[in-house]
Amino acid sequence: MDTLSGVTASASIAASQLARAIGDNPLDGAVFAGGPPADKESLRQTRHTEAAPLLAKSLTTAAQHLELSATCCQYTASAIIRDLTEHPEHRPDLPELSPAQYAVLERIARGSTRRYAPHKSPVRITDTDGRSIHPKPFAMLEKERLIRVARTSRYVSQDVVVTAAGQLALDFQKPHRSQAPSPTKPPPTPRSTDGRKR
Repeated sequence: MDTLSGVTASASIAASQLARAIGDNPLDGAVFAGGPPADKESLRQTRHTEAAPLLAKSLTTAAQHLELSATCCQYTASAIIRDLTEHPEHRPDLPELSPAQYAVLERIARGSTRRYAPHKSPVRITDTDGRSIHPKPFAMLEKERLIRVARTSRYVSQDVVVTAAGQLALDFQKPHRSQAPSPTKPPPTPRSTDGRKR
């Protein structure tokens, strides 16, 4: 909560500094018919000269507080992950993923996954490497809201991203890997160079 309050405070200060920069801006506009006459160039230059350091100070302060706000966001996210790791009872209910579903979620998390839904053509999903993603595990992940499709248009490519719930599933679930089968035969006994068994 402390870091989250830091996010709010820093963002508020940044917003006030940006508003102050707008107020200090000379805001010289174009002359239009029937409007007030344009100021003399010397007067305009004087206003700009006086405003420049004020604008620079406000924008620099705003940038510093936005950077601080971003740092507080990272600390907040880390604290949430740490809490969920140490206290599993706080985690939301998530579906148990099969190895195939987990693998698809991993591929989508790498970014640049696209879903193509052309008119009167089959839907096609590709990952960042251009490889196709099977629609069945994809549909399950979408149904459980572990991924989200940006529905900008029905007939063009759509971005696919992992949701916060999907990231939790990646962080706290591991794919079920089958044990490697034990060898049916023992390894051959090493032989010496003269042909006799050791």
